[in-house]
Amino acid sequence: MAVSNEYTQFLIEMLVPLGPVKSRRMFGGSGLFADGLMFGLIANEILYLKVDEQNQPAFEAEGMDPFTYETKAGKRGVMSYWQAPERLFDEPDEFVAWARDAVSVALRADAAKPPSQRKGPGAPPKQKKPRTKRSAVKKRASKKKAAGS
Repeated sequence: MAVSNEYTQFLIEMLVPLGPVKSRRMFGGSGLFADGLMFGLIANEILYLKVDEQNQPAFEAEGMDPFTYETKAGKRGVMSYWQAPERLFDEPDEFVAWARDAVSVALRADAAKPPSQRKGPGAPPKQKKPRTKRSAVKKRASKKKAAGS
């Protein structure tokens, strides 16, 4: 599932109208994120967008298929990401509209989660983990080592 930096940057540039979009390498591919939520998946230089019952008919009408993968048990796994039609790369406004729909799917999926599991705009603020005595000791030892070198 190799993904080139050039292809990822090309997609991010096309998605500028959405606002800040970030990519993160994962499982040999890359994920596209807006507002901390994954709305796109890049695998083998193919873009897949997040789908639910509201936007899936548009993908079906274009003859697109969902992203699938082989599980450790040898079965086919299916994710809620469908291949984006290639014609969208020649139609930037429509491309952004489809991506915006995928972001909306990610937001709806996030809102359906319990508050403690949300990652998007409605997520509760992250709590800092309390420092343990052990981590404080490690930090002091690290500072001493740095000062001594």
